[in-house]
Order: sequence, then C-alpha cells, then structure tokens
Amino acid sequence: MTNLRHATLTWSHQMVFSGGETGGPSIPIDGDAAAGPSPMLLLLLAAGSCTGSDIVSILEKMRVELRGLTIDVTGTRREEQPRRYVALHFRFRLSGAGLDRSRAQRAIDLSLEKYCSVVHTLAPDLALTHELVLE
Repeated sequence: MTNLRHATLTWSHQMVFSGGETGGPSIPIDGDAAAGPSPMLLLLLAAGSCTGSDIVSILEKMRVELRGLTIDVTGTRREEQPRRYVALHFRFRLSGAGLDRSRAQRAIDLSLEKYCSVVHTLAPDLALTHELVLE
C-alpha cells in the first residue's frame, strides 16, 4: 500500500462538488449542506468511521462477535476564522457476544490514542472526549 493518496473534486454548481479517489466511487459534497454533506460534516464522518473501523478490527482480534456499532460524533467549532474543530465528542454504542466494558473501552482507547489516522491528522490541541454505551 502506498503512502500517497489522490482525490479529485469536480465542481458541479453553486457550492456542490463531486469527489473521490481517482478511479473509485464518488460522493457529493456541498458547502451549503443541501445536495450532500458539508466538508466539515464529512470531517466528523471521517473521524467516526476511522475509529469505527479500528474498533471493529480490534474487537475481532479479541474474538468478540460484534453485533452492533453506532457512533455519534459531535464537533465544537471556533467562533472566529478559521472555524476549525476545537473539540470532538464520540458516543460509542456497541453490542456483541463476548463484549464487556473492559474490552470495548480498550478498543476505543487504542483507536483514539494510537490508530485513528483521521483524528491524529487534526490539530494537536483538539480536545477529545467519549462515552461508551453497551447495549
């Protein structure tokens, strides 16, 4: 796997773009959040799906039979420009056979502290919090 990634965005109209990796699937991105998710919402979705992928992989290695995983991500943005995220809060809801609080928390911690490249790409002063709900 190469360390180089390439994305292409094509402007459609107003604030709407279509984008994806060259030769791969494309998604709509809308600065006004009407025809598709906004860039800032996509950043929340990227952070959530990155941690989710890590958690699925880690729990699989722990031999947990995951039945459900829902991640709610809330981002707090600065009032002044640039209006970047200054805090992210994750709410992880998990269910599965062999899943206990200790294993779930370990998978979350490993993702947020070590593995999730999206979270680690964001500003180093980003405040991260999370909660865990076992269902």
